[in-house]
Amino acid sequence: MTKLRLAIVGAGPAGIYAADILLKAERKFDVSIDLFEQLPAPYGLVRYGVAPDHPRIKGIITALRDVLDRGDIRLFGNVRFGEDITLEDLKKHYNAVIFATGAIRDTTLEIPGIDAVASYGAADYVSWFDGHPDVPREWPLDAASVGVLGNGNVALDVARMLAKHAEDLLVTEVPENVYQGLQASQVTDVHVFGRRGPAQVKFTPLELRELGELRDVDMVVYDEDFDYDEASKDAVASNKQVMVIDRILQSWRKRDSVNNAGGTASRRLHLHFWARPVEVRTDESGRVAALVYERTQPDGQGGAVGTGEMREVPLQALYRAIGYFGSPLPGVPFDKKHGVIPNREGQVLAKDSNQQLPGVYATGWIKRGPVGLIGHTKSDAMETVRHIINDQGSWWHPEDPSEDAVVALLQERGVKWTDLDGWHRLDEHEISLGAPHERARVKVVPREEMVRVSRGE
Repeated sequence: MTKLRLAIVGAGPAGIYAADILLKAERKFDVSIDLFEQLPAPYGLVRYGVAPDHPRIKGIITALRDVLDRGDIRLFGNVRFGEDITLEDLKKHYNAVIFATGAIRDTTLEIPGIDAVASYGAADYVSWFDGHPDVPREWPLDAASVGVLGNGNVALDVARMLAKHAEDLLVTEVPENVYQGLQASQVTDVHVFGRRGPAQVKFTPLELRELGELRDVDMVVYDEDFDYDEASKDAVASNKQVMVIDRILQSWRKRDSVNNAGGTASRRLHLHFWARPVEVRTDESGRVAALVYERTQPDGQGGAVGTGEMREVPLQALYRAIGYFGSPLPGVPFDKKHGVIPNREGQVLAKDSNQQLPGVYATGWIKRGPVGLIGHTKSDAMETVRHIINDQGSWWHPEDPSEDAVVALLQERGVKWTDLDGWHRLDEHEISLGAPHERARVKVVPREEMVRVSRGE
């Protein structure tokens, strides 16, 4: 019987779902799958891209763990593609590879002053508060008034994690260095700016509702933003999600804090709609001093057009949460404009042509861009897996497809990889660190410590 030796690069939801779907699919060959992950722990953005106070989303980890714990997928953590293992190596030992490396950089925003001191990408802040091992341990929270650009769930995560009091995170798996950093925060006001109106936002009702439940944080919304046009009224009337979002926002309009009319909390979270960022003003030291935005208005089709009216909000720090962007991989074609690996339904295409590259596939955000939820990731993986099954005639013909070959290769290169047993060791260690403090876990942050615990050294 034919055997498929498959490498998957990236052990987040996209990579794990692809492995699971292929193992469960109707096929006329045996499958052996190795999952390569650059971090010492699996689960990708579910572990390192979701705020620690989101236990519901963390529940996805349970489903992913069930897949890995079946024992029919090998995990090689702490292995960097392009350094520890290359595309040429994979061709020697596998029939095909799926890239599931996601999108972890911030999309750029081309406006004057965006590169000022204290102007940050949201992805970097998220990586910090999630204890990503490859970012600095400290984060400067020395600004009183902070701006967040964007109207999606990441913008709300960032705003919430700026406005929330540190002690309210102690029930979560927040890393110790993050707790200490947030405890010293000088933030009093967080301003969230969106180009369109309340009926066109991209966040989900659950995320929005959580903002209004923050302890000692007043929600500030502005009456002028709720003069709905017909398209907005139709959206509220016909779309249940928009209707719920509108209901939440309308309930905040009834609070004392609306329009700055005298809330009592020590922190405030302001939502500014119809606000298109135009320029970041700086002080003499080159630090963020204000955001200049153009007031927009509805265009009648659910979009926004400029009014020419400029406004300015004083700020000392700014976070852009306007979307993630993929990163190029050594030896793999990359679309710089869209931040994805060029592909047709997951079949990777050669750099300057529409020709399929035999044996090379993509799934998840590196395939389609950073849009959609976990459900999309599953259907994405199904599409890619279907092509792998049907492309049997164009798989690679590896010199040494034995399962021992890649282990020998990594040993020879001195790579300290972590495996599934190692992840279980790290998982138990983090849980044990949290137990004395009645916390779910305390996440280990330094990479060397993660590797040492995982390898039982």
